[in-house]
Formats: sequence, C-alpha cells, structure tokens
Amino acid sequence: MQVEKMANQSSNDGAPKETSFNNRKDELEEDKLTRKYNLVEEMNFLFVRIVKVIDFPNIPNLYIEVKLGNMKATTIYSESKLSWNQVFAFEKDKIHADNLVVLVKDKTMPINMFIGRVQFIVGEIPTRRPTESSSAPQWYRLEDQTGANLDRGALMLSLWFGTQADEYFPQAWCSDTTRISSDAIAYTRSKVYMSPTLWYLRVNVIQAQDLLLRFPPESSEIFVQADLGTLRTRTCFSKNKSAKPFWNEDLMFVAQEPFNEKLVLSIVQRTPANHVCLGTYTTNLKDVQKRTNDMPAESFWYDLDQPGMIGTAPYAKFASKLNARISLDGGYHVSDEPIEYSSDYRPSSKQLWNSSVGILEVGILKATDLLAMKMGGRTDAYCVAKYGPKWVRTRTIVDSLSPNWNEQYVWEVYEPFTVITIAVVDNNQLDSGSRARGTRDTIMAKIRIRLSTLERNKLYTHSYPLIGLHPFGVNKMGEIHLAVRFSTGEFPWSFNMFRFYSTTPLIPSMHLLLPLSPKQFDNLRNQAARIIETSLSRAEPPLGREVVSNILDMSSDVWSMRKGIANYYRIMSLTSDFIAFWKWLEDIKLWKNSFESFLFIVQCLIFVLYPEPMLPLACFYFFVIGLNNYRKRPGYPCHIDATLSCVDTATQDDLQEEFDLVPTQFGGEHLRRQYDQLRRIGRNVQIQANHLAVFIDKLQSLSSWRDPRATLLFLVYCVFGFLVTFFAPFKASMTIWILYYLRAPRFRNVSIFSVGNLFDRMPSNEAFIL
Repeated sequence: MQVEKMANQSSNDGAPKETSFNNRKDELEEDKLTRKYNLVEEMNFLFVRIVKVIDFPNIPNLYIEVKLGNMKATTIYSESKLSWNQVFAFEKDKIHADNLVVLVKDKTMPINMFIGRVQFIVGEIPTRRPTESSSAPQWYRLEDQTGANLDRGALMLSLWFGTQADEYFPQAWCSDTTRISSDAIAYTRSKVYMSPTLWYLRVNVIQAQDLLLRFPPESSEIFVQADLGTLRTRTCFSKNKSAKPFWNEDLMFVAQEPFNEKLVLSIVQRTPANHVCLGTYTTNLKDVQKRTNDMPAESFWYDLDQPGMIGTAPYAKFASKLNARISLDGGYHVSDEPIEYSSDYRPSSKQLWNSSVGILEVGILKATDLLAMKMGGRTDAYCVAKYGPKWVRTRTIVDSLSPNWNEQYVWEVYEPFTVITIAVVDNNQLDSGSRARGTRDTIMAKIRIRLSTLERNKLYTHSYPLIGLHPFGVNKMGEIHLAVRFSTGEFPWSFNMFRFYSTTPLIPSMHLLLPLSPKQFDNLRNQAARIIETSLSRAEPPLGREVVSNILDMSSDVWSMRKGIANYYRIMSLTSDFIAFWKWLEDIKLWKNSFESFLFIVQCLIFVLYPEPMLPLACFYFFVIGLNNYRKRPGYPCHIDATLSCVDTATQDDLQEEFDLVPTQFGGEHLRRQYDQLRRIGRNVQIQANHLAVFIDKLQSLSSWRDPRATLLFLVYCVFGFLVTFFAPFKASMTIWILYYLRAPRFRNVSIFSVGNLFDRMPSNEAFIL
C-alpha cells in the first residue's frame, strides 16, 4: 500500500547524514549575519551582463540574443532607448560549447539573420571571486556575418564566471528559465520578504452621555460599533437604556505600522426595523497613545460628530460625548501562527526586545523525486521558509523533478523554543493565461524544525520526506535536502539558557497581566494572518495568499477526523504508562509472581517505616532514566511524521471532509453519510461527557443531603476516618492498608467495597434531564 510505504520511508529516513564541525568561539556580534556561503554546495555560473549599444541607428524592436551552444537567451525588446542592463546566468556544468556569441537582432528580421555580433572564447572568460568588485562593462565592436567590423555600432557588456553568492545572481535570468516569457521572469527570482510590524489596538468603550435618541429607549438597543479599515466589531447592548448608556467593554483590533488607517467609533441605536447612527468619532492611529505595560490608558471624553454633519459650519453644535480609552498595546506578541509551534514570541514594541541568543543558518540544497504537478510531467518548484517576521523565497527551477537551489539564509534567534517552517511550492505564475485566470500556486508539502531540539554549533545535513495531504489521499511528494545550523556563543549560552528555561516567560508578561480570552486570541490571530497575506501578496514578485495561509497554518483549528484520532492516540500514549503500572499492580495484587509480590510488599513497608529516603530515591530514579535515555537520543531534527499524523489510517471521506469549506460544498448522499458519521462521533463524545458529569454530580452529592441516608453514612465514615487517622499512627495505618490491599488471593472473598458501594448509590442530575 502506498501510504504504508510512505509511512515506513518517513520513519526510515530518520537515518541522518550529519556533519559535525569544530566549535567556534566568535561570530556572534556585529558580523554574525555576514557568514560565508558555506552550508550549500557551490554552483558555478557564466554571467553575461548586457548593458546597452551605442553609435547605432535607433531601430525599434531591437533585442540582444546570447547563444551558448544549444542554450539561448534573449533580452526584452527595446522600443526607444537602446539600453537593457539585463544579466543572464548559464550553469557551468551544462555548458558544452567553446564559443559564446552575442547577437544584435531585430524581431522583424528572419530568425537566422542578425545585425551584428560579438564572439568570445569560453575558456578565456575570467573568474570573479566573491570578495572582488563587480566586473566593469566594456565596449565591443560589432561585426557582420562575414566577420568584418561594422562601420558603426558597439555593444557594452561584461562576462565573468561566478557562483550563486554573486551579487548579480538574485536578479539574473537563469538559463533554465529562458524558455518562459520576459513578463514572467520576475516570478522566478529569489526574494526576501518582511512581515509588517503588528500591534494590538485596544478600544475600551466606557460610556456615553447626552445622546439624542431617535427611538424610545425601552424598545431599542444601544451599542458602539468600531471600524478599522475593512474590520468591524461592536460592543454588547447597553443594559442602561437611556441617553447615558454604559458598556465598559474592550474591543480589540490588529493594526500595522506605520498606522496610516483611521479608527471610526459609531454609537448605534437599533430597533427590529431600523439601525440609526447617533454620532461618530474618528481618529488617526498615529495620534493614539502607545503603551508597553499594564498601566491603563488615559480616559478621555470625545466629542461626537453628528451623522451627516462632518465638516459643516461650526454653528451646528452637537453635545453628545463618548468616554473611552484608546491605546496601541506594544507589550503583547501579535501571534500569526499557532502558539505551540510559533517562530517568534517577541512583543510588538522593539523597546522590550531582548538581545539575540544565536543565529540560525539554513541551506536549502535540493529536492529529489518530486511528483509531476503539471501536464507533460513538469514541476516548477521553489521553496518558501518562514522564521519570525522574515520570509525567504528561493528561485524557481523550471521543469525539473530534482531541482538544485543551493541557497543559504540566516536569521537571528531570540528564543530557542521556536520553529522554522519550510514549504515546497509549484509555481503556476509562469504562464500569462494562468495569471489572468487567477491560478494559485500549489503547495506540495512542508516541514517544521524546532530549534530547541538542535545541538548548538552543530551542522545537520539531512533529507526530509515531503508528505502532501490532499482531499483524495496522501502522497509522498519527494524529499528535500537541507543543511541546518543553530550557532551560539560559548559562555553566554549557558547563562542565557538558564535564564530562558527558568525565569523568562515564553510569551511576554502582558499576556499574563492582561490575558486575552481564547475567542479574542483566535479572532486577532486571523486578523494578523489576513494583514500579512495582503502585505506579502502586494510585493514583487507577490507571495501568494495560499502560500502564506498554508505556512501560517490557518486551518489548524478546523474539524478533522484524522486530527481527532491522532490526538486520541497522543493522549493514550500519555496514559499508557499509568495503565501499564495499574495492570502490573493488579498482577502483584493477585500474586501471579509470588516472589515479585513479596518483594513489592517489603519495599512498600520499608517506605512506610522509613519514608525519609523516598524523595531522594525518586530523584535518583529519574536521574538514572535520563542518563539511560541519553544513549537513545535522536541524532537528527524531528520532522512531520505520517504515522503520528494518522494519514495512513484516514479514509478518503475523512480527508474530503477535512478540506471541505464552511458552509459545506457537499450535498445529497455524500453529505448525509458525513452527517451520520458526525452524529456517531457526537454520541460517543456525549456518552463520555455524561460519565464525567455523573461522577462530578456524585462527588457533589456526598455532602448535599439530597439523599439524607447516604449523606449521613458518608459523615459517619468521615468521623470514623478522623478518629483512626488521629489516634492511630500513620505508619501503622498505612502498613495495615498495604497488607490488606495486597493480601494473597487465598485470603480474599467476593465482597463489595463499602465506600465504593456508597459512592455508586449517590444521586446525580442525569435523571432530571429531558
């Protein structure tokens, strides 16, 4: 079965291909982000920079063609100025020609004709080192088809051999992309994006006064509506139905720097038939107070503008006022990812940032055995990596199932308990027709690496399986090869780690002093994600909304049968040790192994008679377990696991339901089956919830006198227990209880435990539910 093979490969691929390197004691200060390009394989390219032509007739539709054996690249057409300043990069390993020819052409001429040319011998082209300055372009006289120099006309260009670390490489038109159109070349280049800095906007609406009500207050409701750009929220209805309503309610938004938007507060009176605005207040976010601690913002009475009277003559007086506190809270971390695998926990205000603890270097090497995503067995793959506010996008390798990127990126690390996410995406923007239709890029798969699981200053080179989940099944999309290193200093590292793991909260203290409700947190996280999607989709080239949403995992909280089963197994893995201990205790109790039961009783009696060594022995026991597990520690970063995700047991109906939208897109028999399945799941959940509720009811009924006889008997047991524990020595009572509980089966008889029998007879509220 394909899924089983993929799950086995996911676990077997754990054999790491690691390379350790000597620890270094420097490179953490000013130059820590200017490392050498040393995590990836060096790729050599022949760079050809076409600048312009001079002393040449102004011919419309003129262009330059660079020909290198069977590889060919052309510039855009020049309409007026004979200038291009374009750079082409030809991979050296694919060069099988001795001569490089640069042709000046007119698109109206036959394809095999040209106006002039310049020829170079490939072996004589110089090599530029990364530390050297860029090669200066030079003038070259053009020659005709016979090799004779033209009377007029010269071409300015420069040629050199370099690597992917060359400054011109990010803007170069690579040889594998020469088949696509010039208007799509921007979608193939590597780029670095930055998420906007986000703040929480808190609007504490307190009260209003002197409102000119339009309807009787007894038959209407009054609330405050807040608008920030396209976002809108409102308060609850005021319980004080008068011209002086009172709310004292917080409205929260996510705002982005540089705070160019306006906040509009409107007081609305509502009846079942009408909504009427009683007054508005508008302010620029740049004028809003900023705070970084839990001290409340200043409260002000704001004059309201009469609806429809904004900007009119000053004699149009309007006395209605709104009392509110408005502030931009920079002490919070504005979360755009699930908190358990976030890549950043810093607050919005840079004044509260701690110094970095290290740097993360990631080399995106290559991918192998990718699945074909387009007709004709093609895949145009690129990678997107996100850590903190910095997003990176590699160049697109056109038409390759085993692309080699060999690009290296660096991030500053402020918290080790963070996760970097890397996704492999198929580019669907290389065709103008696809862009016109709004075709989205296809996310093939993604991986996550937690930095706290990496040993410091150690280089990991490892291949990760790409597991793609789709509505119609799950596939192994290929493998991605990465080089990862989390570098830190020497002495400061121990102190910082002690501080992070002992005294520094994971999230900013504002989340503890003024916590957000779960509903507020989810709503604000969705707002933050939408703002980031919009910001990155306006970049050039744009980073698609589908890519941003997938990396931010915006669908992490949707209903999923597969995730429910996976969570169930996670819980069972936690309780399995307790269940195993309980079964072992039952075996001891039944004396299945007499010698083992006898030793256990002796050990329990020793602990009762001499309890002082219990705590030291427990600490020593956990210490021994930790030392024993050191030999079994993983030697590679953990990654997304197909077996843990339960994709090998998920049915096609489960996956289709997981990818279904809200409201559902299904209908007919398919929807009925899903609904019936959900009802069966709900029945089981309801039964378990009912059992827990019955247990809680019986606990509460012990002393509630709902059953007078049962409560009286419970109080008698309490008195008896008090007398026994007060007068009998603790060691003696515990010894008697252990010997009684672990007595041999021959001394047992079938009897009912009186306390348990009493608890079973306690009343619950289940009988009084319709």
